[in-house]
Amino acid sequence: MIGFLRGQILEKHPNRLIVDVHGVGYDLYVPLSTYYQIGEEGSEVALRVYTHVREEALQLYGFLTDLERQLFERLIGISGIGPKLAISVLSGIDTRELVDAVQRADVVRLTRIPGIGKKTAERIVLELKGKLASEDVTPISAGVPADRQAELTARDALVELGYSVLEAEQALAGIDPALPAEERVRLALRQAA
Repeated sequence: MIGFLRGQILEKHPNRLIVDVHGVGYDLYVPLSTYYQIGEEGSEVALRVYTHVREEALQLYGFLTDLERQLFERLIGISGIGPKLAISVLSGIDTRELVDAVQRADVVRLTRIPGIGKKTAERIVLELKGKLASEDVTPISAGVPADRQAELTARDALVELGYSVLEAEQALAGIDPALPAEERVRLALRQAA
């Protein structure tokens, strides 16, 4: 199994790289987070690798950080989530935000990832909640000021009630940010009526 590659980026496409390691080109699928953080074609790159073996193919998945690789492995361990969907999840949400959403059981945030419906999001939370709690990751909410947390909570509550994210943010725009989340939601609903 290949677990690590260091080489020169030969080709770079969204979600796919070819890395030249001493004359051998390794074709790797990568999440967009890795794609945007690595250098341009011709630059040196070091990637953690997950080797996926199937009956008809051997596929390599590359990650810039070990956390991305660990989350990928945990995601593909969930029934109904294969490597391509796991790459889509990691491409659609920051790794710290994913850990935070799972720990908070934020199904609404997970369903905003392309390809993830409500049932899949619920399965991700159910399968990963206890497993990610021990990760050496600071949840995003730990670094978010209290007023911003209240804003996010109010926005997510409106989304649960059927608002789009944009509509929810617009509804909350004119409401005093010092108010608690529940009061913001109540005032937003009153204004909409």
